[in-house]
Amino acid sequence: MKRQLLLSCATALVAASPLAAQRSTAPDARVAALVRADAIWAPLKFLASDLLEGRGTARRGGELAVQYIASQFMALGLEPAGDSGTYFQHVPIVALNPSPLLAVTGGAPQRELRYRDDYVAWSERADTLAQAAGELVFVGYGITAPEWQWDDYKGMDLKGKILLMLVNDPGIGNPAIFRGKILTYYGRWTYKLEEAARHGAAGVLLVHNDTMATYGWNTVRNSWTGEQIRLDTPPTSLAFGGWITEAAAAELLRGRGLDLRALIASAGQRDFRPVPTGIELAATVHSQLKRMTTDNVIGRLPGRDPSLKHEVVFVSAHWDHFGIVPPVNGDSIMNGAVDNASGVATMLGIADAFVRDPVRPKRSILFVGMALEESGLLGSAWLAAHPPVPLARVAADLNLDVTNLFGAARDISAVGADQSTLGRIFAGAARAEGLRVVVDSLALTRGGFFRADHFSFAKAGVPAMTPGSGNDFVGRPADWGREQKDIYNRERYHQPADNLLPWYTVDGSVQQARVLARIAWDVAEAAAQPTWYPTSEFAPAGRARIGK
Repeated sequence: MKRQLLLSCATALVAASPLAAQRSTAPDARVAALVRADAIWAPLKFLASDLLEGRGTARRGGELAVQYIASQFMALGLEPAGDSGTYFQHVPIVALNPSPLLAVTGGAPQRELRYRDDYVAWSERADTLAQAAGELVFVGYGITAPEWQWDDYKGMDLKGKILLMLVNDPGIGNPAIFRGKILTYYGRWTYKLEEAARHGAAGVLLVHNDTMATYGWNTVRNSWTGEQIRLDTPPTSLAFGGWITEAAAAELLRGRGLDLRALIASAGQRDFRPVPTGIELAATVHSQLKRMTTDNVIGRLPGRDPSLKHEVVFVSAHWDHFGIVPPVNGDSIMNGAVDNASGVATMLGIADAFVRDPVRPKRSILFVGMALEESGLLGSAWLAAHPPVPLARVAADLNLDVTNLFGAARDISAVGADQSTLGRIFAGAARAEGLRVVVDSLALTRGGFFRADHFSFAKAGVPAMTPGSGNDFVGRPADWGREQKDIYNRERYHQPADNLLPWYTVDGSVQQARVLARIAWDVAEAAAQPTWYPTSEFAPAGRARIGK
């Protein structure tokens, strides 16, 4: 009996010691230490499997992903935070398969432009037919940016016009204006369509060249042909949007004695004024149309503080990919292992760590499997417009998109760290994990901040960021990381080859999860929410969000 009692006491002491150690550890370190590789590996293997058929939106594989994420939230004990007491926030969408026709009807040699070779176009309206006819007006970069004393529209009445505009922003040619070669939101095609609609335009054609767009025409053609998904929202003035090759645009303008290169040069000056071209265009887009819904999946870890638990920190990752496509090298399933089964799996690993932590943070944490990222950040846009709590109570969005499956690293980056005080929190968390913070210059020049789901929250004034991997990998040569990223972007990104490769490891994802878990804890515990830096273009939206 005495021996049994001693054994029982010893067992109790051994069992209690990890918990006692956890409680004596700094809280952010404690939750970071609870991140488990298996809690990331298991969902990664399932989400990247052929069984999920590429997680296509409103397809069987996508629905399986949604149900799987919800089941994981339920198993973890997270509270439902979607619609009507469920884990699901329904997102109404319209799927359009466009067949466009774009023709010059007057003011230049009349001709029909060649779809896919000269241009691509799509409907901006949830209808089977979208039409527009009007004069083509060159509006430079199509930007109105008071903080940069920039206005490409100069008060001209452009209602019913078709606007020809450049992608990127004037900083690409002049480092003294905007942010130089670091792309701002004003340079994104999404902004340009929004601004054109605010001026009452009927259509937009974006002039493509590889340098200004930062990707080739094949990327444009592959992205904007076939089924296009839109939120089912009220229409604007825009009937259509599209891209036109630089060569085709230059040829049209030459027919009216205009030089595109000279127009591009003039567009880089503050005194630029819109140029009516005298070219009359007619656009018709017939579309097959389907209305349907998809889902964001939301689970809540309640906060412990009576006064702060009604505020939230989002930890998000998009579950969608491109489903099944025509075969490439015999493979037709777009598994999206890196993009973004890895992000969802890492998000679930962080949720697992927070649930197993014996102490809850002051603010609540909402874990979100986001829909429709690949369709233009539409799921996050819907969530930002219809949040479970008022936006003033959303402290931050910490997003995961393409986590590190290449191996353990010595460094780490983050898109958005330069925009808000989240950057300081990120730097501290990285140091605590023994990681050096580096700047991903390619992401900055390609507008990486505007191409992931955190951006929808930034537009709404919520500080947001997405961590990325560095380039210095343990046990690898100096240039190995960059080489592997180049290979991935060239051979696997948005292609059926984005599979779970035999040499992949979640060691790097675990590092990122530990850093993000620390950030989430620190933001959830802080007396005040993170704030935008005064130099950020999102600072005005941030002030408006909290009523200042």
